[in-house]
Amino acid sequence: MEILGYILAVVVGVSLGLIGSGGSILTVPILVYVMGVNPILSTAYSLFIVGSTALVGGVQSALQKRADFKTVFIFGIPSIAAVYITRMWLVPLIPDQLFSIGSLVITKPIGIMVLFAIVMILASVSMIRPGKETDKPEDKPLHYNYPLILLEGSVVGLLTGLVGAGGGFLIIPALVILARMPMQLAVGTSLFIIAAKSLIGFIGDLQGAQIIDWTLLGTFTGLAGIGIFIGIYLSKKISGDKLKKSFGWFVLIMGIYIFIKELFFPTLGGGH
Repeated sequence: MEILGYILAVVVGVSLGLIGSGGSILTVPILVYVMGVNPILSTAYSLFIVGSTALVGGVQSALQKRADFKTVFIFGIPSIAAVYITRMWLVPLIPDQLFSIGSLVITKPIGIMVLFAIVMILASVSMIRPGKETDKPEDKPLHYNYPLILLEGSVVGLLTGLVGAGGGFLIIPALVILARMPMQLAVGTSLFIIAAKSLIGFIGDLQGAQIIDWTLLGTFTGLAGIGIFIGIYLSKKISGDKLKKSFGWFVLIMGIYIFIKELFFPTLGGGH
């Protein structure tokens, strides 16, 4: 199962390289169900893995002039602040037992995985639906809707902190619609935003009592880093729209599976 987990780590990188999102959507379920990591800890690991991998992809995009650093700053500041506060103070405050419905007890790990499943299902819808492409020329100045971008950044940061999701599936549509940014530029820019807020969120975890398995984390991250180069190479050969839609259906099935498993079969597998 560990070998399978490491093979899937490459897939995480390929996903980020191809469509600029989906890394964390895959990382948390792989860590929990394949590697047997506790769900709370897996959200912390996911922040480091996705953040490091996105940074590699972001640098690659910047070298190809596919990243806008002013947008990284505007979107990133509220997002980074929200994710750090969430990981440092909000997650530790969540009680171990949230509530119970009859004989079903919703614990903190189950609650986080159910929230993650809901995020997956919402993300899949945004991937399956045809994206709002913009044919705006690359060299035209971008116009920002500052209040909306600040609000979106804060919401994405909160979500990232709670479930360890990089939030590319939220950031990319926001940049395309709110900043009227061309799709390729939005993907490259989102990688830097994901990297910054994920890694700073992980630093928030290091200041807690978490015991980190650096061997697992380093190996998984290194393989995901290899995957992102494969993904960037394949993105020149494969239609992004078709791939995104197929990936969306896969994420939808995974989200429904996790939702049902956590609520109705919580004792089967996973790192609870």
